[in-house]
Amino acid sequence: MSKNIPILNADQIEKMQIAGKLAADVLIMLDEYVKAGVSTGKLDDIAHQYILDHGAIPAPLNYNGFPKSICTSINHVVCHGIPDHERLLKDGDIINIDITVIKDSFYGDTSKMWIIGEGSVMAERICRVAQEALYAGMKVVKNGARLGDIGAAIQKVVEPERFSIVREFCGHGIGETFHAEPQVLHYGKAGTGVELKTGMAFTIEPMINQGVWQTKVMKDGWTAITKDRKLSAQWEHTLIVTDNGCIVTTARPEEDLSFLNS
Repeated sequence: MSKNIPILNADQIEKMQIAGKLAADVLIMLDEYVKAGVSTGKLDDIAHQYILDHGAIPAPLNYNGFPKSICTSINHVVCHGIPDHERLLKDGDIINIDITVIKDSFYGDTSKMWIIGEGSVMAERICRVAQEALYAGMKVVKNGARLGDIGAAIQKVVEPERFSIVREFCGHGIGETFHAEPQVLHYGKAGTGVELKTGMAFTIEPMINQGVWQTKVMKDGWTAITKDRKLSAQWEHTLIVTDNGCIVTTARPEEDLSFLNS
């Protein structure tokens, strides 16, 4: 199976890093706008213009019919929430904003959580654990590791906290296409699955739920929500496998990623 997964050369890796940095920069730029009273539609407008101004294309726009340039997933929305000028953020909301850009034919894909105003204890906890789960998955990535190692590491973080891991959506290979092999499950058994090779690129993007892991997709064909309408949180990075760790193309300066390659 791994023979279908592209191995990037140095030039392609450099282009992935440029695209990834731009995707990260969009999240950094949005930070001052993500607050109570702003609409998700307004956030989409701002991000759309910023991406165009930086010589790139917002990958979600018209992707299989998706109508907007970013995904905004609030509270019990797991992923693929559609920005809307009617929906205003309010105190206590949690929101995931998912950014994917195409720059010079290569993709950068990343997301992060915000808590609007004063969040509940549960809001704080689920957002923190989701990020810890992402980092646990990233930490095991290196040449010779297996995809199952990533899922197993994520489970070790999430399940003792009594959150559940969404099964219907997963991370994915990425490069000159948006979604490619391999599929990166956020649960699994260590030592199983595709062997990672230096130069492979993919996302890790665990979605964790306060209640049951099951989701359902709304009538718009995109918005996935938790079946029990309890909270969901997700963080995402694009990674490239190296001999002894990984390059995080979408890293942001606010993050301490010193645990990688250590």
